[in-house]
Amino acid sequence: MDEAAVKQRTLDVALAVHDPWTVAGRTFTSRLIVGTGKYKSFSENARAVEASGAEIVTVAVRRVNVSDPQQPMLVDFIDPKQVTYLPNTAGCFTAEEAIRTLRLAREAGGWTLVKLEVLGEAKTLYPDMAETLRATEILAKEGFEPMVYCADDPIAAKKLEDAGAVAIMPLGAPIGSGLGLQNEVMIRIIVEQAKVPVLVDAGVGTASDAAVAMELGCTGVLMNTAIAEAKDPVLMARAMKLAVEGGRLAYRAGRMGKRRYADPSSPLAGLI
Repeated sequence: MDEAAVKQRTLDVALAVHDPWTVAGRTFTSRLIVGTGKYKSFSENARAVEASGAEIVTVAVRRVNVSDPQQPMLVDFIDPKQVTYLPNTAGCFTAEEAIRTLRLAREAGGWTLVKLEVLGEAKTLYPDMAETLRATEILAKEGFEPMVYCADDPIAAKKLEDAGAVAIMPLGAPIGSGLGLQNEVMIRIIVEQAKVPVLVDAGVGTASDAAVAMELGCTGVLMNTAIAEAKDPVLMARAMKLAVEGGRLAYRAGRMGKRRYADPSSPLAGLI
């Protein structure tokens, strides 16, 4: 390969790596979204976000201090002018609770791009899809742009999209479990039918889980516990960044087909 061809190939690869995505008219380069809970400190959280390359962080409006200057504030460590804050409704168990929480978030910070989750009960933290759908409809009518945590159910996912969800966020496994993707088939179907971004939300435990989600064609991955509870959160954040990028490139490249039997890498014809 001559020098010109090498330069062109290098440019082609660089362009392939630059692979932005868009949600509700906002464009991002990183396909990894990071949470802001469970860290030992805001400082550790900030270092992990930097290592992850994430451009969006989720913020539990009911749990993380973003408005009381008398207490340590997340905004002093993660600049909302540099990183997009995505207020979420963690800990809400009814549509009314979730809607009220996001209305308060809009008043406090002007946020309209939000993450909606309405939980069914405290043991599994599985989403209550009836309440989630009702909240999505109301929030969309009020001008919010909800990215919605949901069950790995293609029918429910389609209803959320029709109700005004700007992104569908099926769980890979129960929140904080670290079990990895438990239902790849349904997530793939959700990806295939969706006209909005699909991001796996919850259940990722390590880098290979994130790569699998991206290889299924997901737009991105959201995680918190997998990084925050790692022995070295900053190092794990870097691992997740590379896993998401690698999984995305693998999906775009198109994997080889699976075979039942061996197929030699070198041809057998013409052997000496």
